[in-house]
Amino acid sequence: MIVNLPNLLTISRIVFLPLFIGAFYLDGPIANWGTLTIFVAAGITDFLDGYFARAWKQQSNFGRFLDPIADKLLIAAAIVMLVAFDRIHGLTVRAALVILCREILVSGLREFLAEIRVSVPVSRLAKWKTAIQITAIGCLLLGDAVPALPFDELGVVGIWVAAVLTLITGYDYFRSGLRHFSEEGPKGNAAPEPAKEDRAGENGASDLKPLRK
Repeated sequence: MIVNLPNLLTISRIVFLPLFIGAFYLDGPIANWGTLTIFVAAGITDFLDGYFARAWKQQSNFGRFLDPIADKLLIAAAIVMLVAFDRIHGLTVRAALVILCREILVSGLREFLAEIRVSVPVSRLAKWKTAIQITAIGCLLLGDAVPALPFDELGVVGIWVAAVLTLITGYDYFRSGLRHFSEEGPKGNAAPEPAKEDRAGENGASDLKPLRK
């Protein structure tokens, strides 16, 4: 079922994007607080959609497809707008570019592996990378709205740490998936078998093979 609360929460994250981008054009500290508030609100929906999907057993292929897209759109929009408004500048732009490129590459890898029914579990280091990345973006969004605290400097340091972890986790994913690249795909005009859900079903375990590291 597509129309349920978890999926609506995921969709709301995409709906937040125009408001988030528009808040950058407000005057003074209200722009900082506005963008941060919307970013945090979107992050809360990310937690809630997963929580309700598991608690109410409303996990769906649509939600599994849309959730990572909504997350990456929000992160990409935040980084691009921070660069556009010179909150990320100089060499730190390179670190932000590393983060964006990794997100695109890993998304492509996940799509490829899903077609051959290989799951891509999120490592603990990748979770740390995401937490540091989100915190760094939050600090940069707040910026100089609180002059007594160095949120800009903390944000820049966080972006660099996230970029380093991005390279490490990205390399781990591709190294683990490399052995699948040489396997033959579907022959002829036959359509590939759709990927099954990456979780245990009601009557048994998932058929997806875990991506080993």
